Amino acid sequence: MRVIAGSARRISLISLKGMETRPTLDRYKETLFNTIQTEVPGSIFVDVFAGCGGIGIEALSRGAERCFFLEHNKKAAEVIRQNLEKTHLSERGEVMAMDALTGLQKLERSLQGPADILFLDPPYGKGLEQMAMGFLSRSGLMGEDTLLIVEASNDTDFSFAGELGFALTKTKDYRSNRHLFFVKKSGAGSD
Repeated sequence: MRVIAGSARRISLISLKGMETRPTLDRYKETLFNTIQTEVPGSIFVDVFAGCGGIGIEALSRGAERCFFLEHNKKAAEVIRQNLEKTHLSERGEVMAMDALTGLQKLERSLQGPADILFLDPPYGKGLEQMAMGFLSRSGLMGEDTLLIVEASNDTDFSFAGELGFALTKTKDYRSNRHLFFVKKSGAGSD
């Protein structure tokens, strides 16, 4: 796993041994960032279920102003900190070692406004996409222009997204997973 482009280009990242995290493959990460390359510079980026931090670090390397990493696994959160040091991006990254819902609630209070890009990569098959998107549908973290990207297995059902006020704008399919791009539907506000 390495940084593909930007200020930390070609730096190899530390990852956890075993199956505790599932880093996004470099070729999928490259496709993802080619898709959002114009939205990243200057953005507030949130990497939820961050694993070892590869997506958020890529965003920082490509010019995101700030990235918040939400990761429940304490060992993985420590690896994110090490990767931020290794890539010299620590000043613009904040690791929040807590579960996704608690982290999103805390971030909503501290940011007091929307993020630009939210990236969710939860463990597959546990329904965590729906839980996180349910919170975000009512959250100030999702603004009119916020892009929500979810990495999920190909068989994950997102039929609930429309009811939560999200519009699917694009899908990138890979061999066993995909990236789904959502925005708030017009007129869907937070409570």
